[in-house]
Amino acid sequence: MSLLPLDDLPTAPPIALSSPSSPTVVRLARPALTLLPLVLIGAWAAVDWPSVRDGAARLAAADPWWLLAGILFTGLGWVAAACARQGALPERLPPGPLLASQFAAGAANHVLPASIGAHAVTLRFLQSRGVPLARATASLALYSLVKPLAKTLVLIVFLVAFPDMLRLGELVPEQWTLLLAAGGVLLGPATVSLLLAVVRPLRGPALGLVRTALTDARLLHTRPSRVLALWGGAAAGPLLQGSVIASVGFSLGLPLSWAQVVLALLLASTAVGAVPAPGGIGPVDAALVFTMAAFGAPMDLATATVVGYRVLTVWVPLLPGTLMLAALVHRKVL
Repeated sequence: MSLLPLDDLPTAPPIALSSPSSPTVVRLARPALTLLPLVLIGAWAAVDWPSVRDGAARLAAADPWWLLAGILFTGLGWVAAACARQGALPERLPPGPLLASQFAAGAANHVLPASIGAHAVTLRFLQSRGVPLARATASLALYSLVKPLAKTLVLIVFLVAFPDMLRLGELVPEQWTLLLAAGGVLLGPATVSLLLAVVRPLRGPALGLVRTALTDARLLHTRPSRVLALWGGAAAGPLLQGSVIASVGFSLGLPLSWAQVVLALLLASTAVGAVPAPGGIGPVDAALVFTMAAFGAPMDLATATVVGYRVLTVWVPLLPGTLMLAALVHRKVL
């Protein structure tokens, strides 16, 4: 019996390492992600339909010019958010796609609580632009830190500029409310510290994130353009948001000044802004109605103003924002 040379030995066909169905899963994943925002928006609309109907009925009888001003301030709010996002990152981002991503992030932000939706969209956008994950995450952390600090500075400026406007006796919360708010503020750092102490593998990435964030923060604050974009955009956000509320209120005949409405928003969002509700809807709305009523607005008119404001800033741009989100996912920008 003769032996065959090694080169003539039959070879077995290569073993497929991937499942035959994996290309199909990949092909179906992106259309599913494209349609998922529309499904979530439809479910939310079904649950919150009475508010949409009542708000639309109120706005139908409002002054259209003031409503147009409210729409303009709403659009400028996305520009301010885009400026703040750019200011939190050393790399230069294309203005058009960045603004489109923030418009889409606004729709995602109204579905998930605590700005998770907006941060997720922004993180995907930054990664698609080639920003490393550590730096992109650090920019989100810096943005999240500067935003409340800038709002607090704006609040202090309003309190100094309008000292007679604040009625402390009517606006200071009860003791249990203050304790609950303090507990909510301390819960986040305590939870993070506990996780880092218990789960050792998280320590390395967490320390790396902190080092990257501190390095980028020092670098950004040596560039005047980044400082202006970051802090200016963060400070302009609540002012533009208050201007939207004031425009809706003026269209309905709200007997408050612009400064009173903006101060009411700053106080309400500072008091209950830490409550993880989608887009701040719910706790902030109730606190805003109460604060405007404490400033002298009729309760029903303050409620109508807040409902109309939510229709103008949530429901009017929600469908275009969701379509923009789906388009960005489809074009692999996200």
